Amino acid sequence: MARTSTPTFIVELPLRVPRAADREMLVRLDLARQLYNACLGDALRRLDLLQESVAWAQACAFPKTVGKKLNPKRRDAFTAVRAAHGFTQDALSAFGTACKNAAEWNAGRARSDPRLGAHETQRIAERAFAAVNRYAYGTQGRPRFKGKRRPLHSLEGKSQESGITWNAGTGCLEWGALCLRTKLPPDGKDPWLAQALQARTKYARIVWRVIKGTRRWFIQLAQEGQTPLKYQPGPKRRVGLDVGPSTIAVYGKDHAALVPLAPEVLQPWREIRRLHRAMDRSRRATNPECFNADGTFKKGTTIHVRSVGYHRLRHVIAETERILAERRERSHGNLANRILGLGTLIQSETLSYIAFQKCFGRSTKVRGVGDLMSRIRRKAARAGGALRDLKTQRLKLSQYDHLTNTYTKLPLRERWHVLGDGSGVVQRDLYSAFLASVTETDVLHPSRARRAWPAAQSLLGRAGWRRTQPVSVASVLVTAPGLPTPERVARHRALAREDASDGVGARREPKRPAGSGPRTPRR
Repeated sequence: MARTSTPTFIVELPLRVPRAADREMLVRLDLARQLYNACLGDALRRLDLLQESVAWAQACAFPKTVGKKLNPKRRDAFTAVRAAHGFTQDALSAFGTACKNAAEWNAGRARSDPRLGAHETQRIAERAFAAVNRYAYGTQGRPRFKGKRRPLHSLEGKSQESGITWNAGTGCLEWGALCLRTKLPPDGKDPWLAQALQARTKYARIVWRVIKGTRRWFIQLAQEGQTPLKYQPGPKRRVGLDVGPSTIAVYGKDHAALVPLAPEVLQPWREIRRLHRAMDRSRRATNPECFNADGTFKKGTTIHVRSVGYHRLRHVIAETERILAERRERSHGNLANRILGLGTLIQSETLSYIAFQKCFGRSTKVRGVGDLMSRIRRKAARAGGALRDLKTQRLKLSQYDHLTNTYTKLPLRERWHVLGDGSGVVQRDLYSAFLASVTETDVLHPSRARRAWPAAQSLLGRAGWRRTQPVSVASVLVTAPGLPTPERVARHRALAREDASDGVGARREPKRPAGSGPRTPRR
């Protein structure tokens, strides 16, 4: 019987980790790193033997398709040769378990308090196999081993039965003998969190990050079901998007706007460049044997010595990027909620965000348009709608004029589209967003666009995006109205029945944590 999957959403909570527990968790993660390297090395060895075999060459000789369907003989041949060489997830999981048992990391410890349990071991092996499998399919490069300076930042279990578990009664993370309290807001402060904690927990994950130069620990709960809504989504109405590297044009029935992406993110290019130069001077001063007299790097040498000042500068850069990433994520969430407030059926042309990185590298790095579209797709599906990808090569919305039913290729610097009937000009991105909103199943009917154009012409005119003559887009962007603020979902619910405020008496001995209770306010 095939295994069924259910929707999953993540709830992240900060942990209170004492110094002794911090050391113990670092030891366990380092053991997980060593096990990951062992599984990764064996998976790469099996893949090399697999691709050198005669059976692999015979499987590759089969045609990929038979008619319009995939060739089942080719698929069965690849499955058989993979199983024969042990290049399967189950085989690598068994290898990881054997390595863990042979290392005797849990020797002398209680059975209920292993440093690495069976579930964590299997997850590590599955993670290594997934990386090598993507490399085998050509979707990513050859995976690298984890060193002391590239440790594991997360470790997860497989279920709530054993290993890393979440105790909803006490609001604590339990991992063997470790029992760590979470930082939860006061009662009624966060209704979304209260409703999210009511869902069944599939498994738990431990994550650590460096925040302001200090290592902070978090627990991520994989909850079953759909994430609770914070904002009221709009009706099932079409909304057209035209995505650019730094702006996004949004057209709905009652609103149209050209919105800058993540305006709160101001990348300090000059300061970052100065820090990188200071780091380079530090490397050259502490590793003079790695550089020639003319300042070039000696081929074959390796930089081993890094000063305290170098690490201090590296932490400054990492903290700056972390703050910018949080601002970008917050801005993208706000913009996605505003777009979904106009309608839940989002339509946009298919774009290559990798091409954006190649052509507009700095702008794409700061604005993160690919992350925004992923967020819109996920939120639209949660609201009962969808993000529909339109075929760019077929529609060519940026070149089309529905009034004359012609295509005209414009240079990238030209941001105003001259209407075919001579009535004026319209902002190019918003006009493409309008055409995307009236497209039906990758077909744009000119008659349908003509029926919707009078209302769109009036809406764009009031917003300042349809004029008699083109002007600077930046000047209009300052005074043009933006998208409306989405309406919050009104929720007046009590906290979860199994939440920590009602489960103090359900704590288990002797794992009861010190203190008056886990419900401490977030600081």
